This record gives sequence, C-alpha cells and structure tokens, in this order.
Amino acid sequence: MLSGNAALMPRSARERLAIFLVRSTLRTALQPVLSPRVPIPWQRWWLTLLTRSNRPKDRVDIQGAALGGVNGEWVRPRQRKANGKSREVILYLHGGAYCIGSPPTHRRLTASLALATGLPIFVADYRLAPEHPFPAAVEDAISAYRSLSAMGPVIIAGDSAGGGLSLATALALRQRQISLPAALILFSPWIDLTLSALSHAAAKREPILSYAWLSACARYYLAGSDPAAPLASPIYGDLRGLPPILIQVGSDDLLHGDATRIRGALMSAGVTVRFETEPAHWHVFQLHAGMLAAADAAIQQAADFVLLKVQT
Repeated sequence: MLSGNAALMPRSARERLAIFLVRSTLRTALQPVLSPRVPIPWQRWWLTLLTRSNRPKDRVDIQGAALGGVNGEWVRPRQRKANGKSREVILYLHGGAYCIGSPPTHRRLTASLALATGLPIFVADYRLAPEHPFPAAVEDAISAYRSLSAMGPVIIAGDSAGGGLSLATALALRQRQISLPAALILFSPWIDLTLSALSHAAAKREPILSYAWLSACARYYLAGSDPAAPLASPIYGDLRGLPPILIQVGSDDLLHGDATRIRGALMSAGVTVRFETEPAHWHVFQLHAGMLAAADAAIQQAADFVLLKVQT
C-alpha cells in the first residue's frame, strides 16, 4: 500500500487490528525505554530482549563475519532467485540513533530483504556512541564497503540512523574517489542531527521516537562535532552525482518531514529518487515484516528497486 498520490485500497479488518496491536505494543513497551532518562546500556539490553523472537526465517543462513576489520553477520538466502547468478551484495547499516541496535535486532528486516532480493546481505555491527562517537560509524561503513566492493557491485541499505549513515557513506566514498554503490535504500532516514525541522504534529502520532531521545543520542554521537557536518547530517552535503535512491517512510514517522526534505534536496541535485510513503505507519515499520502487510509490501518494493538496478 506504499503510495505517492495513487488511491489506496481499503485495509482488511485483520490488517487494521494488526496495525493497532503493533502500534500499541511499541508505544507501551519500547517508547518509554528510548528516553534520556534510561542509560544507554539498559536501552541496548531491552531492545535485544524485545527483538529476541525476531528469529530469521528458515530459508536464510546467518553467519558471523568481519569485513575490513568491521564485525557483522552475513544473511544469505538458501536458494537464489533467477537473478541469483549476479555478483551484487547488499551492505546493511542498522538503525538505533547511532547508540543502540545490532545485526540481531534487525534480523526480521534483513532476512526478509535477503529473501525478496535473492542477494546476500552483510549487516555491519559498526561502532556505537557514546563509546565511539562520530565519525567512527562512517569509517566502519567505509571499511566494510571497500571489502564488499572487491566482490562486486554493492547496494547500501539502512534504516533510521543507518539510513543517514548510508547516505553519509556515499558522500564519503565520493570525497575519497572510491567507486560509488549501485543504489541506496533508505528506510526512514535520519539525515539532520540538528533536529531543526521535526514536526510536533508527527511526534503525537509516532509510537517509537521522541525529540528528547533523538536529541540525547545526537549529542552522544557528535561529542562536540558540528551537527550540520555533511557526514553527520547529509542534508547539508553536496548531493550531486549520487546513485539512484529509494526512500520509504511512514506518514506518522517523526522523521517523515526529514525524508521529504532529503527527497527534495536529492532531486534538486539531479539524483534519481523514488519516494514511497505508507499512510498511518510509523518509524521503520519495515521491521515488522511478517506481521504487517504494509511491511511485507514495502520490502518487496525495495527488492524490485534493487533488482531493477541490478539488471540495468
């Protein structure tokens, strides 16, 4: 049901119930913990506990690995699709406001994306703040990318902070005159750590994020660096010459406005952009693949975007 201006099909009663239940669970079980009042180690522990049931589907293999000195895990579909002879790989950068999250917390999404695309995915366990502030995450992403690019073309994908990091990585690669990725996939990207354009109206509908939490995590990550530095906040960078980009965001996402802003900036820079919005859904709803029809549809449309770039 991701849409631009197209008319939307009505949702079934079962789907509406699933949306209500997931939203309510997030608002009661996750949002209160994502708070400046809760220590970061506790936030990490709680997120890991909540996502412990996000076991990968039977049709993927999970294998720990390190690329370019960066730890992570491979998520590989056991059976490749018709396009499976291609050499493309996906570098996935997980979300968590640069402070929490890990490859295991995002396995529901990465496994679904691997199955939909038929491509292997390396999920980088990049260094997190406050222990490792900016630009540690960017340096790790570059290191993992350089190792992957020796295998063949690379698509970079990421959600939330990982979406912003994906875009920042592309900017850093261009600065260093390293070959760019074939495409970028950005799920609810966090592209402005100044937090200057967040919508108070969206904050009332968002069941996960809060301004206070994002602000605290931005301070931890930046550790005194300029929040408008392009490799921290890509919205302020020179976006010309970047590869095709897919952006997906929910209409109730606190970062919906930022996603709209980066779409406009990319288009002004001459970058090919596909922008998809899911009505009445929240921040990185794709994490609920297998539970929400909209999440399954979004991942399939992301896979279609990837496969189109692979074929061309």
